[in-house]
This record gives sequence, structure tokens and C-alpha cells, in this order.
Amino acid sequence: MKILHILPELQLGGVERHVIDLANEQVKRKFRVLVVSAGGQMESQLVHEVLRRHLPVHLKNPVTALYCACQIARWVKKEGWQIIHAHSRVPAWIAEWAAYLAGVPYVVTAHVDFGTKTHWIYAPYRNADKVICVSRAVQDAMKNCFYDNTTVIVNGIKRPGEFWDSAALNENRLLFVGRLSSVKGLQDVLNVLPVDGNWTLDVVGEGPQKEEWEKICLERGIAEKVFFRGYSDQVEHYMAHSSVLLFPSYTEGMPLTLAQAILTGIPVLASDIKPVIEMKGTSEGLIRCGSQNDWKKAIDIFLASHKVPGVFPKSSVPTLEHMVDQIADVYRECL
Repeated sequence: MKILHILPELQLGGVERHVIDLANEQVKRKFRVLVVSAGGQMESQLVHEVLRRHLPVHLKNPVTALYCACQIARWVKKEGWQIIHAHSRVPAWIAEWAAYLAGVPYVVTAHVDFGTKTHWIYAPYRNADKVICVSRAVQDAMKNCFYDNTTVIVNGIKRPGEFWDSAALNENRLLFVGRLSSVKGLQDVLNVLPVDGNWTLDVVGEGPQKEEWEKICLERGIAEKVFFRGYSDQVEHYMAHSSVLLFPSYTEGMPLTLAQAILTGIPVLASDIKPVIEMKGTSEGLIRCGSQNDWKKAIDIFLASHKVPGVFPKSSVPTLEHMVDQIADVYRECL
């Protein structure tokens, strides 16, 4: 099959990691794959067999989106791409227009619960040949915006090359991995971390809240304990050698960082949002989302005892190969 993926950018994020892993595995299976994005630092993680082209598909501008759709439609007709697969809302609009112009089917993956206030935004999802929801939580949350053309395919990830070293427990090395934006909830952690004590926090990621969060650290007197590492392609290594992963998110689709942590084996403190409950199978031991008081208690208990309330079953994380099999079945159905 010949598949054309569209996503906004290839910066650090779960959608980006998903598309990179999916595209790399697809070419391994002799698919022809083209990834269209605005580029970004993660693009280097695509294997050389994956074609990549740059268009301003990240811009929320209807004129720009139409230009991108026309260009993509020309590539589809000239080069014989069979299916357009969009990831995120603007690419969904571009995919719908390009698919119409080129006469091919298109698929959209819903990676997160976007909210349902602006129903018209999701027209390309309702018109798609198929919508892939990355969790039941996303499917349930968006049921009033999507039609009955949805299927749940949980994101699979590659098996880790490194595994958690339990000796790291004694080092009290806390870890956060993710985009530095308020929906990831790190502000709740930074506001309650103890000023004293033998601990450090590595923050791996980039985003708009970085300066604000650095200011919180300075004001609270913990700046010398919190290290903003920026983007890194060594997340697995950080997980293998840290004491615990902090996952205070307010919203997720199917959290790939959490899935990676589960397979690596690092203990996790996580918020009680629906996709996390879905992965764990219970809300027991999860921390009330947005509650700084509860996060303070959980972190204090961990630093004192090195215990976390319960573990996530590794069976909740499917293999990358299984996910790619399921997506290929969706493509065949659409064709």
C-alpha cells in the first residue's frame, strides 16, 4: 500500500512519536510512505525509506490549508498514493479536501479528547472513511462530534532497549517527560515539591510554559534541584535511571510517555484521568487530577518510603506490530 500521512509538525510530542513509529514500521513491511508536515527536530527519527515533504500544514488558516490540500492532491494523483491518513484537526480538513480532489479515501486518527464546544470543527472526522480513536476514553468523549465511523486502536510502542534499574530508587531522581504546557500539569508538582530534602527533578521536554515554570522554581527556592533538560531522544535512558515518573496530566488521548514507562518498568505517580484509568484498569492508587494537596502527599510518601500505590499491567500496552496490523486492516476496509 501507498500511504500519505499528514501531521502538523515533527516537534516533541505523543502524536509525533506515534506517526514516526507507525511510518517506520510500515516501510519495514514494504509499504510506500510519505509524511507531510511543517518539519521539526524529530524528523531525523524517520528512517530513510520514509519520504518526507514540508508544507505549512500546521497553520490554522483556511487559505493556507486549501493550498496544502491542492498540492497534496497533485502528489496523490501523480504518484499514486492510495490513502491519506491525517493526524490532528487542521490536517483532517486538509485531508478531506485533498481526498475529494484526488478521489481517494482518507482516515483520521483522534489522538485526544478535544472537547465538544465547537461541533463544526469536526466535520472532516464525520466525513472520513474511518476515524481511529487511540483509546475508549477518546471515543466516548467525542461520541457527540463523530459519527459511527470510529474504531478504537490503542497506540502500540516499540519494546524498550533499556529497562529500569531499581538501584535508582535510592537516588530520589524524579522525572517528568512531556510538552511544557499547562495541560500536562507539571505546575501542580512544582508548587508542592519540598524545599528541603535530597531529591532532584529532571524535566525532559520543551514548550510554552518553560519560563513560567522556571520562575516558580526560583520563587520557591528549588531551582538548583530542578533541571530543565529540553528535548531529548534519550527518554528511555532517563526512565531506566530515574526513581519515579511523575505524570500529572489534565488530559491525554492514549499517553505514550506513560506506556513507555510501563514497559520500561519505572514506578509511576499518575493523575486519575480517564485514559490513565483505562490503562491501569482501576482508579485505585491514582492521584486526583489538579489537586496539589494530593500530589504533595503522594510525593512526600514516595520520598519517605520509595513506594507507589499499585502498578500498571504491561498487558495494557500493545505492541507496535499489533497496532500496525490493526491500522492496515482499516486501510484495506477503506480501499
